[in-house]
Amino acid sequence: MSTLSINPDQRAKRNVWVLVAAQAILGAQMPMIFVTAGLAGQSLASNVCWATLPISMTVLGSMLSATPLSSFMQRYGRRAGFTLGTIAGALGAGIGALGLYQSSFTLFLVGSLITGVYMSAQGYYRFAATDTASDAFKPKAISYVMAGGLISAIVGPQLVKVTADSMFVPFLGTYLGVIALNLVGMSLFALLDIPRPERVARDAPIDGRSRGELLREPIIVVAIICATVAYALMNLVMTSTPLAVVGRGFETSNAADVVSAHVLAMFAPSFFTGHLIARFGVRTIVALGLVILGGAGVVAISGVELPHFFIALILLGLGWNFAFIGATTMLAQSHNLAERGRIQGVNDAVVFGGVTIASLSSGQLMNCSGSDVETGWQLVNMAMVPFLVLAGGALIWLSLYRKWA
Repeated sequence: MSTLSINPDQRAKRNVWVLVAAQAILGAQMPMIFVTAGLAGQSLASNVCWATLPISMTVLGSMLSATPLSSFMQRYGRRAGFTLGTIAGALGAGIGALGLYQSSFTLFLVGSLITGVYMSAQGYYRFAATDTASDAFKPKAISYVMAGGLISAIVGPQLVKVTADSMFVPFLGTYLGVIALNLVGMSLFALLDIPRPERVARDAPIDGRSRGELLREPIIVVAIICATVAYALMNLVMTSTPLAVVGRGFETSNAADVVSAHVLAMFAPSFFTGHLIARFGVRTIVALGLVILGGAGVVAISGVELPHFFIALILLGLGWNFAFIGATTMLAQSHNLAERGRIQGVNDAVVFGGVTIASLSSGQLMNCSGSDVETGWQLVNMAMVPFLVLAGGALIWLSLYRKWA
């Protein structure tokens, strides 16, 4: 039977399963990096204020590669783009491992920057899930792919426990493990069945709206704002979490467990987030996510014992899930296939630009703005307030705009 004669959602479901597997296997490297990069940076940097700079470099690499990678996939297809991402993931981990071996913070930062290309590619898994899906199936497709992170949430931190001290250089085994994940997971993309977009002649008229026209659409602007705020605030707090947990006298394994609980909370709701969006509406779910993110900050400020860390990071993951998947759905429903290469790249460049600033600010607030660990941790969480107000205000404005229109 020809691929073109298959029901679109049958093809979409097959692609979703491939992307779920990729999210589960390849995605495990991101929790591994977020648990260890700040701690490794703290040991390599001459100034502890820059402890989270490796994470910032990873997110910066993701931001810088988002638009070029989107254009690359628009021209050569999702399979080629995702394979390129795994190559970058392996290369970045290899250079990071060399930096650890030579105690070179500079090399470690270069490796972290290249790792960002993989992070950017992983961000497009959710969009790829919608490429062959009907409008009705798109929210569920996004949710299912994000749910693949459940396995990575378990596997990644457990691999950190096994590998962090497995070699004479701390965390070197972890980065070698990341190389292995990329080499193993690369083969998954051969199973993707997403048509390569048709090439457009240079002198052909633009198919669909231009970037400028797309960015004048209120729903697209609000979707980008909410996605950026949700992802940036999640990263702001998560980046500081291992530093706060270890700084309070707990073990690296405790930090790994807290991050594992957080990542589970990020992805576990994905099994029903799409259904909630269909039932209650996308703006309601985004708003609920922002409220839960605020609740995470309240819990974090209230104490620095392990239960506080666990509860705050679980709420942080849950709030991110609702707000980010909701914002992604808003964006996916607001452009057509021909426009995806323009707006998806812009969206992820803005999102990861915000995340870059958040991750860099996280280390500064945590290590250099307070007199002790507890004060730094409180400052990190208090920094969430103005951005939650911004995203909430944008949602309210969109509702009023639609009534006026």
